[in-house]
Amino acid sequence: MLIQENISLKSLNSFGCNANASHFCIIKRKDELNDAISWCKHQQKPFLILGGGSNILFTKDFDGLVIKIDIKGIELVKETPSDIIINVGAGENWHLLVKYCVQKSWGGIENLSLIPGTVGAAPIQNIGAYGVEAKDCITQITAYDTQLNQWVTILNKECQFGYRTSLFKQEKNRYIITEVQFSLQKQPTLHTDYGAIRDVLHRKQIKQPSIEAISDAVIEIRTEKLPDPTKLGNAGSFFKNPTVSIEVFDALKAAYPNIIAFPISNTEYKLAAGWLIEQTGWKGKRNGAVGCYEKQALVIVNYAEATGIEIYNFSEEIIQSVLDKFGIQLEREVNVV
Repeated sequence: MLIQENISLKSLNSFGCNANASHFCIIKRKDELNDAISWCKHQQKPFLILGGGSNILFTKDFDGLVIKIDIKGIELVKETPSDIIINVGAGENWHLLVKYCVQKSWGGIENLSLIPGTVGAAPIQNIGAYGVEAKDCITQITAYDTQLNQWVTILNKECQFGYRTSLFKQEKNRYIITEVQFSLQKQPTLHTDYGAIRDVLHRKQIKQPSIEAISDAVIEIRTEKLPDPTKLGNAGSFFKNPTVSIEVFDALKAAYPNIIAFPISNTEYKLAAGWLIEQTGWKGKRNGAVGCYEKQALVIVNYAEATGIEIYNFSEEIIQSVLDKFGIQLEREVNVV
């Protein structure tokens, strides 16, 4: 393991924001991680775990060790007539894993196609799209517990998965994920209820879709709605969809009959944050080098050489506008450093 000094992180975050790490290393094996954490403790330096850099906003330099997890590998653990269990290195590219599983006809994560980032980041955010969440297929996590200084295996039921959250997000920096185990189906239950997917399948006249057809539909939808981070700096959805009580939803519905929301239980609704932002006039709006994407209000983009602070301040203005108009407090999905 090589620890480098004064390394630029500009190419390692999808916003393309310029920030430096006082120290930096790349971890390709689990035993190297022990060495990296020991170095931090000996030097009394903080650490920051970095995956694909697709869900992070650097607003300043990091005076500590940035640890980029690059552990690779896809291992077949168990196969039955109906299921496949695989163990995947945290450094694997998420979308490439989805493509691999689709090609093998292993179902379960096809609706999560084209989500940027690495496999290790998927459980932290409990990434989700089009009716599916990562937790639906994750069986267990292998991680290094920096509090107990030991390797642990954490079962799905212990991960405290919720909407865009998990144990790993709640206890930040305690667990460093190195491997994720998935259970996939040979005869999968297909999730085609989402309107946009139905529309694509209908247009293509696909009446009995395969997981490949669903993956292709999701890729088409995301490509149309979301900017390519290699061409326009962004971190995908910047804000979470807020959850409100049925009483709050009823009041909002009375005042705004066209509000977009989805029931998630008998007592709660999930509001479409993109709709809230659009109603406050931010969609397509630009302020210097920062803007709200013209095709999807949830996405903040770096048009030029915007700093992390400029992007953060832009998001603050959006949050305040939504709060003033609707009384709803938006929460960032992106990790701000």
